[in-house]
Amino acid sequence: MPYCTYMKARYSGAIFLALLWAPALTHAQSIFTVVPTPNGHHGTTNNALQAVAASSPSDIWAVGQTAIHFDGTQWTAFATPEIHGDNTSYLDGVVDISPTEAWAAGIVGIGTATPNQVIERWNGTAWSVFPGPSFASGDEPAIYGMTATSGTDIWAVGSLLTSEQLLAALFEHWDGTAWTATVGPFHGFFRGVSADAPNDIWAVGYSGLNFVTFSEHYDGASWTLVRTPDVGSGPNVLNGVVALAPDNVWAVGYSTASQKPPPGQYDVPTKTLIEHYDGTSWSVVPSPNVGPNSQYQSNRLLGVTAVSPTDIWAFGSYFAASGSENQMTLLLHWDGTSWSLAASPSPDPGDFLDDILYSGVVTAPGNVWIVGSLDPAAQGKPVTDTFVLHTTGG
Repeated sequence: MPYCTYMKARYSGAIFLALLWAPALTHAQSIFTVVPTPNGHHGTTNNALQAVAASSPSDIWAVGQTAIHFDGTQWTAFATPEIHGDNTSYLDGVVDISPTEAWAAGIVGIGTATPNQVIERWNGTAWSVFPGPSFASGDEPAIYGMTATSGTDIWAVGSLLTSEQLLAALFEHWDGTAWTATVGPFHGFFRGVSADAPNDIWAVGYSGLNFVTFSEHYDGASWTLVRTPDVGSGPNVLNGVVALAPDNVWAVGYSTASQKPPPGQYDVPTKTLIEHYDGTSWSVVPSPNVGPNSQYQSNRLLGVTAVSPTDIWAFGSYFAASGSENQMTLLLHWDGTSWSLAASPSPDPGDFLDDILYSGVVTAPGNVWIVGSLDPAAQGKPVTDTFVLHTTGG
């Protein structure tokens, strides 16, 4: 999800506010630990990590408003062209083919008259901008997710706003020679994509008109719209998806009970939304939330990754019940039977909590990495730091 959606004003009193949240989860022992990671940008810049991919346990890329690489021992920051850490550009998708080939894509020129997508390629030494598909003058393509089954079968998904101000879901494909683009029949945004096989690929997102969820499936020949259920009458969004088998696909996001707050209130909190595809249709699976203990305590799931069909992690953030807009990491786990809240580290290095989990990858059985951002909230430091959690199971 675009990082600017989650930029929040600073408030003090985080220690007091923490008492309003979920003490049992906050203080419970998590199987995840925080791994030290560098920032690619310094000064008053952003380093949020919004996508992660791996070719092996010793070859992992995490990208966003910066890019860092894990070589099996430590994380190192690398420069990425056109990504400045100033909220005008970010990489929201990445695939890692090998130590000498990785791809990342996202958006540049945010807030300008000419926003555009960007595709970058890693050659084992450096990142460089790579030519993408051609679009009509005035079109505004944006990439929000990537997946791959091989080095010659890579998909990127997002949205295309045409010069006529028409919004369409966007597919882009790399066949080993060139990137080509097509648009889908739905007017909306793809937020996530996952491939189980070259002929079993799922993309999920939401309508740009009325915020209802949707998915599309690729069978090796064409993409087909597959309807997804919504909860409540307010906005529904799907942000992430993981395809395990043709009859086992999970998608996550959030739902809203209604568009109009109750009398005397100003907001309607969003709640976690998890859906499952069983080979025939999508259905909503019950999922827990922190609270909500007030109109302000929204829960949002931004990504999902799977170790196995009975070991799946969904993640994002939840907000303070006080209305301060402080937020902490949110972590849910599927054990094959039900979803439950899991303890998640959420460091507090400053006086404002703004800790978010965006993307995850499994590099070996039980070996899970989840990346995101945190706000150091200290003068002279970056606006956001890279944030990485890791577990080997437990």
